[in-house]
Amino acid sequence: MTLFPHLSLGWLYGWIPIVIFYGVFLILLKAVFPEETVERLYEDSGWTLDQARPAKIGLPFALAAMVLILFTSLKINQTIFWIGLTLALIGQTGFIYSLHTFNVTPAGEPVTEGLYKISRNPQWVTFAVVMVGFSFMVGSWTVLALLTVRVVMNHFRILGEEKALEEQYGSSYLEYKKSVPRYFVFF
Repeated sequence: MTLFPHLSLGWLYGWIPIVIFYGVFLILLKAVFPEETVERLYEDSGWTLDQARPAKIGLPFALAAMVLILFTSLKINQTIFWIGLTLALIGQTGFIYSLHTFNVTPAGEPVTEGLYKISRNPQWVTFAVVMVGFSFMVGSWTVLALLTVRVVMNHFRILGEEKALEEQYGSSYLEYKKSVPRYFVFF
């Protein structure tokens, strides 16, 4: 791993896993999931500015990490690449499965099946695993640090999201919160 990667563009660069990940995501959003699912995924109309602000603060860090990944060569001949690829594949599989579970859950019910049985936020957890995997694939501590800021900001966003879910679903969501960790196992 290096502190700051050398930036250029070539065939075996970070743009490949980015295109694959976001390509699959866009196909799901545009061709597989109904429009109502996509609207529910991005619903934030009831949020206060304090609830939405952390995501806005974390976004430039995520975008900077993405640019670094796009223009950094993959470290294919190094063990760190294979660790990153494994993390990215596990994360992408979990991300797709979480989206599927969200999609098949009726709109008026909280999502509590699939990976939602072990994490209240499996989409965010698996997305973070994908991005950590990408940072390992390009071997960059800077990318990892930028993504860490994004993850911390998402934590505050998630706190706001959980307040909105408590208001929306009431006692059923409060019971769910008691039995399932926010992120994974003990977090």
